[in-house]
Order: sequence, then structure tokens, then C-alpha cells
Amino acid sequence: MARTASKTTRATQALDRAGTRYSLHAYDYDPEAQRVGLQAAEALGVAPGRVLKTLMAAVDGRPVCLLVASDREVSMKRAAAAFSGKAAAMLKPADAERLTGYHVGGISPLGQKRPFPTAIDAGSLGEPDTEIHVNGGGRGLQIRLREADLVAVLQARVVPLT
Repeated sequence: MARTASKTTRATQALDRAGTRYSLHAYDYDPEAQRVGLQAAEALGVAPGRVLKTLMAAVDGRPVCLLVASDREVSMKRAAAAFSGKAAAMLKPADAERLTGYHVGGISPLGQKRPFPTAIDAGSLGEPDTEIHVNGGGRGLQIRLREADLVAVLQARVVPLT
């Protein structure tokens, strides 16, 4: 079940500081879901390609943030290349939580404890004015905003990751 929400998180505060327009959408989070992004898309009634999942990885030991459509899988080889590295690996959940300040299932690319280099999968984006969803900083909370605004606020590189 999806519903419009009004809640302040570090992610919404980051967008407010940047003067970015967005809307919040709450849904019933399923802690048993195999793939959180797909469950969010279904609950919100949007295509899985319009919900970007936030993944925390390390490239040559340095933490990075990766955004990819919830129905796609990241290539670690491409993730490493996106940051001019040799090797990439997913962070352990406890490390991702410690570094971002968010809980797994609620990790937003916005408002993390400190900014990390961020890449968004080029194949997961459409036109700059297209609206997408990213985690809003809590389980069961999504932010909808324009792709171009997300790229700008995150100062993200848009590269092939899948």
C-alpha cells in the first residue's frame, strides 16, 4: 500500500538545502522481501526501472555509492571502472550502515553521514525530466524527484554499471 508521506529525514533535509523539488511516498516495508527495491516498486505501483536501489561498495578499498534500477544487477567490473579502480566489492551491511548512518533497507544516497563518490547507472536513467524514486532515508519511504536533480544534488557520475 502506497501513501503520500510527510516526514523529515537527513535525505529530505539535503534536498531542502539544495532547493530541490521532490515528493515523499511511504509504503508498507516488507523486511522479508528478497529484493527491497522491487518490493518498493510493487508497493508504490511504479515500474521497477523507475525505483533506484542504493548500494554501497568499495573500489580499491574506498567506499562508493552506486545507484541502479531495482530490476538490474551491478557489474563489479564496471563499478571499479567507474571510479578508475581495479577491483570493487559490495560492503558488508554493518559497514554500509556505519558509514552512511542509515539502516539497510533504508539507505538513501542523500544525506549520508559524509558524501561518497557516487555513480548512477546510465542504463537506469531515461530523460533528464523523468521522475525516479530513491530511498528516502527510512525503511518504507521513497523520494520521487527528477533524474537531473538527483544527478546534480549528488554530483554523481552517470556511467554504465550493469
